[in-house]
Amino acid sequence: MTMEVDILELSERSAKFILSNASAAFANGVRRAALSDVPTLAIDDVNIYNNTSVLFDEQLALRLGLIPLTTDIEEFVPVDECTCGGAECPACKVSLTLSAEGPRMVYSGDLISSDERVQAADQNVPIIDLKEGQKVVLEAIAHMNYGHKHAKWQAGVACGYKNMPIVTFENCDECGACVKECPKNIIHIGSNGAEISGDDILKCILCKLCASVCEINAITVSEDENSFIFTMESDGSYTVQQLIINAGTTIKEKASRLGEILESL
Repeated sequence: MTMEVDILELSERSAKFILSNASAAFANGVRRAALSDVPTLAIDDVNIYNNTSVLFDEQLALRLGLIPLTTDIEEFVPVDECTCGGAECPACKVSLTLSAEGPRMVYSGDLISSDERVQAADQNVPIIDLKEGQKVVLEAIAHMNYGHKHAKWQAGVACGYKNMPIVTFENCDECGACVKECPKNIIHIGSNGAEISGDDILKCILCKLCASVCEINAITVSEDENSFIFTMESDGSYTVQQLIINAGTTIKEKASRLGEILESL
């Protein structure tokens, strides 16, 4: 059967969709790829020239490392994979500078990038609150890498899925016990007894409380082993659409490399 994707919700940062006719292994592969195998840019080294704030240099550097940066996967490559051999060329390194003096709050939008394609994904991330006379002058070096190396390179956040629920009602006596027991309030009494209408089935969390409270065993709760409800969120390095496509491309490339290795045996 051909794999199918039905989009339920889609915005720049988040998406909800149904993946059908796929195995659990593939679904989990997409999730893991989005979390850890799609490379992104993050501040990795910081040269601090002046810091008279209350934060230690190490604390300041850690904060900078967790600011998501917009990334073009077609233009940048991880340092280990770059043709420069570790010399850090513009294809694997981006410099951002920060110069600020108090009193003021310093935000991620105050970072000035050497490459206009690379900016803070969110301009209003607080970095430090400078008091009167305090200064911060630094250069932040961003490298491209993978989420499985460190969380700061994790472009995907809140990526998860569940199997499509299947709830059936047979010979319902309309007692209403399941209606009261359902924590998601998606069951109601219809013309033929208890039922779940339309897209409400997507809200089912497979807790099976409705089945356990039914005294005549009229409710069966199961799951479709080949259909999954996905939710995905991007940190802003990519749009969520780009993140999903890049995750799928990563899986395809890994499968291709595995095929080449097996053929060479």
